[in-house]
Amino acid sequence: MSRTGEKNGNGQPDLRPTVRFPEFEEDGAWHTETIGEISEPIKEKVGEHKITPVSITAGVGFVPQADKFGRDISGEQYKNYTYLRRGDFAYNKGNSKSFPQGYVCQLHEFDEVAASSAFICFKLKDGYEPTFLKGLFDRNTHGRQLAAHITSGARSNGLLNLNAGQFYGVQLPFPPNFEEQQRIAECLASIDALIEAEIEKLDALKDHKQGLMQQLFPAEGESRPALRFTQFEDQEDWRVTPLGDECDLYQPQTLSKSQLSENGEFLVYGANGVIGRHVEYNHAESEVIVTCRGATCGEVHQTKPMSWITGNAMVVRPKSPSLHKDFLAHLLRADGLQSVITGSAQPQITRAGFAPLPVSIPSSEEEQEAVASTISSVDTLISAQKSRVEVLKNHKLGLLQQLFPVLDEVDG
Repeated sequence: MSRTGEKNGNGQPDLRPTVRFPEFEEDGAWHTETIGEISEPIKEKVGEHKITPVSITAGVGFVPQADKFGRDISGEQYKNYTYLRRGDFAYNKGNSKSFPQGYVCQLHEFDEVAASSAFICFKLKDGYEPTFLKGLFDRNTHGRQLAAHITSGARSNGLLNLNAGQFYGVQLPFPPNFEEQQRIAECLASIDALIEAEIEKLDALKDHKQGLMQQLFPAEGESRPALRFTQFEDQEDWRVTPLGDECDLYQPQTLSKSQLSENGEFLVYGANGVIGRHVEYNHAESEVIVTCRGATCGEVHQTKPMSWITGNAMVVRPKSPSLHKDFLAHLLRADGLQSVITGSAQPQITRAGFAPLPVSIPSSEEEQEAVASTISSVDTLISAQKSRVEVLKNHKLGLLQQLFPVLDEVDG
């Protein structure tokens, strides 16, 4: 097995991947070329063409602006956008958690798009396998080198202080022959296909859950669900009542960041679900909570017993034990809660606006349990499917680590 870091006969680093396909083990060391040497910049402007303006989401790829931002934000700059065609590449120098030095992706979602002039766009020269390059960029080979050029954080427009010359100067490793590029590309394409197939299954399960919830809970203005379990068909209609009549609604005490503790025994819940730990808890039992401010406003969670719930979440506690918390959580998720969210710059849910929300509840605890159990079983399937997707993604990361040499291990 060939490994990075060995020396060749000239005393220079012998650039090789950790794992190499057997048929190429005798082909010699890899070499490096810059992005500028293997590609051609794309300068063509959109002009008067009418094509979809896109943005780039790290780890995802090209996304229509209307989907990402809720509207087309190109405005008068549209005509100066870059004209991209299927197979072209673009570098978004906005930082993200997964790619802090920016993300590079290849266009495969559309035949042609309009890309912001802030992106560095390029196409590969002949003799370079696009999927092989995608693997290098997914491995963040570019980011490790660009990090040395970043002298400050993102500018006010969210972009890193990097220029085209620095990007095109990034060194990338290549095997001595094109066939090895192709072999690696085939391997990566197969794992990508598996990941995509599992993501499609996950999306199908989520759609199934959404459709199921629409049928298991009464539609607005109705007192009977479209789909009712046979044993409950002859029972009375569900009661429709204001949420505030059924539940106590309140926001607990908020903790400051300084009060969070990595060594705390108890989970802390806030605007994004679990936000940290604390040395104390303020709720002994599991509670249903709703995020009541910020970008995640309206999300519904169920806490673990003995947790601290902050004021960024509103506790929705049944006044009677006959209203089951599992059912209540699914009921609130099915509603979506958009009708009780106010504000645009800072979305929020207030108790005054939340309490009058009409909710439909079956009087039978057994029916509540049946509905909650059915939806929870789908949640279990979704959770298992998410795990399968993550396992495959981690497997791909492992392949990327082994199939490509690590340049920073041989530089200097």
